[in-house]
Amino acid sequence: MSETQRFTSFDGQMIAFTTIGTGRPTLAIHGFLADANTNWIQTGIADAIASTGRQVIMPDLRGHGASDAPTELSFWRPDTLALDQETLLSHLGLTDYDLVGYSLGARTAVRMMVRGSRPGRAVLGGMGDTGIMQAGARAAMFEDGIRHGEAAADPRSGRVIQAMIAARGLKADALLGVLASFAPTSRDDLAAIPVPTLVVSGDRDSDNGSPTALASLLEKGEAAIVNGDHISAVSDPSLILAITQFLGQTAR
Repeated sequence: MSETQRFTSFDGQMIAFTTIGTGRPTLAIHGFLADANTNWIQTGIADAIASTGRQVIMPDLRGHGASDAPTELSFWRPDTLALDQETLLSHLGLTDYDLVGYSLGARTAVRMMVRGSRPGRAVLGGMGDTGIMQAGARAAMFEDGIRHGEAAADPRSGRVIQAMIAARGLKADALLGVLASFAPTSRDDLAAIPVPTLVVSGDRDSDNGSPTALASLLEKGEAAIVNGDHISAVSDPSLILAITQFLGQTAR
């Protein structure tokens, strides 16, 4: 059974998080335009991780789900999402835990580790080298779709983005804040991360660059390719298996 709570983050915003299971704490961070329920619970990933003897802690990122969604840019300083997660770990009194992120969640996990967070193990899903190191064309595509919908340069993406915003009751200005809070990560930053890290993406997912290249930039990185594209891989059993097998290697 899941339990949802809220905590006050570093700047007074309220952030929601849901927990499932008991055992080793495992922080799982969802992707852009999603939330804990759609990324982790509905896909079965949370239950699969919990079944290995873990407590899965799943925040709704600021601007998403049941968390506050401020529209003023003052609430979107660089690394805001990483700061929220650091505050959550402090709120829970956790120093020994593992870390899983998908897409934006993977980028957030990297920023946490660059800033000094030291999980036992980390999994970066749906992410590659360019998605971590620079905002680039993908962030520009999201911004265009958020601002212009079907009138965006890519009308199909604009329609999809607008449909997701409407279906999940998201605020456009808060989502633009998410994009504005992006902080770049250098090769040196990545090389300095000492955490054993799995970079895992679908075989038809090149949205954020090369997972193999990203793994090679990490001191203890390894890559795995599973079935699916950026969206479908989240629900594929091959992704669940890759995550649970990697996390299960952590020595206790």
